[in-house]
Amino acid sequence: MAALELGVPVEFIVVDLKNGEQRQPPFLQLNPNHRVPVLQDGEFLLWESHAIMQYLAELTPGQRLYPSEPQPRADVNRWLFWSAYHFSPAVRDLYFERVIKSLLGRGAPDPGVIERAELQMRELAAVLDQHLVQRRWLSGTTLTLADLAIAAPLGVWAAAQLPIGECPGLRAWLECMQALESWRRSAAA
Repeated sequence: MAALELGVPVEFIVVDLKNGEQRQPPFLQLNPNHRVPVLQDGEFLLWESHAIMQYLAELTPGQRLYPSEPQPRADVNRWLFWSAYHFSPAVRDLYFERVIKSLLGRGAPDPGVIERAELQMRELAAVLDQHLVQRRWLSGTTLTLADLAIAAPLGVWAAAQLPIGECPGLRAWLECMQALESWRRSAAA
């Protein structure tokens, strides 16, 4: 979504995660953590989605997704860290237990993991909801990397059965995100 919003031309290469392509030597040379995404810009390799988004923004003159002023940038960074350390792990745990485990033949969902992740997700969704109830965007008056980072994992909200139904601010914001052309194009990729 960031590349699309910034108008940065990128070539997307699909990695077959189900069959373990990310654990094969060619991919491990790109990212020893065996995770996607990875950005290759000439000889420069960069992994971690938030770092990739920041890098692409830095390369784009006049962009507005990643403010250059210290306080607005710190606010965006706050949400990026919050997403990476709190929000995305809760989404990941519910998605893994409810969807991925069965796809990989790893048994039934673990009720203990689901209970902990749902509790965490409800708390985090309430934080987002309260913040978004009177805002269109997470940080300031325009779309930023913070919105993109937090919206991306919500692409699986229905399949993961994320408990966000009682969050009108969050749901309204998510509808705005889903209406973006970059959301539709990246979901199709």
